[in-house]
Amino acid sequence: MSSETGGLLALDAEALYAELRRAAPMLRGAGAKLVGIASGGAWLADRLQQELGLPGEAGIISSSLHRDDFAQRGLSGSSGRTRLSFDVNGADILLLDDVLYTGRTIRAALNELFDYGRPAAVRLAVLVDRGGRELPVQADFAAARVALPAAQHLALARDAAGRFSFRMEKTA
Repeated sequence: MSSETGGLLALDAEALYAELRRAAPMLRGAGAKLVGIASGGAWLADRLQQELGLPGEAGIISSSLHRDDFAQRGLSGSSGRTRLSFDVNGADILLLDDVLYTGRTIRAALNELFDYGRPAAVRLAVLVDRGGRELPVQADFAAARVALPAAQHLALARDAAGRFSFRMEKTA
């Protein structure tokens, strides 16, 4: 799932996705809706929706409008738009994201979700929990937990065939 190569951490996104795939039926419970945070979480939700043979399409939630750094970031091109084809009121939701770091994206996504109604329950599943929380947010399921320096950025990538990998970049 992860290994050290020349001082760099290598994460196998497909292996971590397989862990999430195995856990998803227990995490989502009967009738729970899959909702992915744009963009990496939405990719996970879409693929899980198909592989689990669930009817309809997975929801997408954008955190853009509720971010506390909206003035600096604005509406980024990769943010996507919220698309929920079900009534959020009383729904059991499995919220999916690629990487959990500070908790700010999750907070913003929950604020957006509650703009659409009041769910009965929301559970969070992520591929990677990298620590470094600034808000009291934790995942109900994380396929991997790793420690990365604050200057390291980790993001899910998807190729044309739909296979996942991770991009690691240094931030300024």
